[in-house]
Amino acid sequence: MKTMTLKECCCFLKKLRNPSRIIQHALLASETSFSINEIEALYDLFERLSYAIIEDGRIHKEEFRLALFSNSSMQNLFADRLFESFDIKKNGVIEFDEFVRSLSIFHPNAPESDKIEFMFRLYDLRHTGFIEREELKEMVVALLSEMNVSVSDEDIEAILDKTLLDADLNGDGKIDLEEWKTFISRNPSILKNMTLPLLRQGDHSSISKLCPEYSSPRTRSSSIRGNNVRSL
Repeated sequence: MKTMTLKECCCFLKKLRNPSRIIQHALLASETSFSINEIEALYDLFERLSYAIIEDGRIHKEEFRLALFSNSSMQNLFADRLFESFDIKKNGVIEFDEFVRSLSIFHPNAPESDKIEFMFRLYDLRHTGFIEREELKEMVVALLSEMNVSVSDEDIEAILDKTLLDADLNGDGKIDLEEWKTFISRNPSILKNMTLPLLRQGDHSSISKLCPEYSSPRTRSSSIRGNNVRSL
């Protein structure tokens, strides 16, 4: 019989004091790509994020921006769209189950189809079921701005022209989900930033690296921000 270390014993007793959390973590593990150990590591990260500004155990938009940019007031369309996508219940905050379910899409074991659809919803700014040229432009400009990359208007228009030429198969000036799936299948590198290898390692130190400013002196985090706009 294996003898538990003092640290393991303390962790076990701590879990027993909160059986509802154990049940929640087990349920999330059964419904996502995460193991229970990975979810426990995510819970520790979530607690740090959700008490960064407003101490209520939920992640507000300012805390989400702080995690991404080390600046709670920085305005960025991509970050706002990401927050809205994580806010599954649409109540203006991200709760722990939403945090886990949304991050699960970035897990290396998550189905590629989930990643494609999540990315489509990010770009579908007006929730019409299509990605229109103006929506695509707004997202490309936001991504370039967040990366501090200066691109001329002509080059941006060239990116849009190329994307629509490749993706808008029926020529109606917008991209539907099926066209988006075909476009991604022809340009798989676009999905590269929809996978975070750190999520599979499952230990607390690896998960903490998603937002290193919450486990060490604040540094800029770029873990879940895309950086491939050349194909778009």
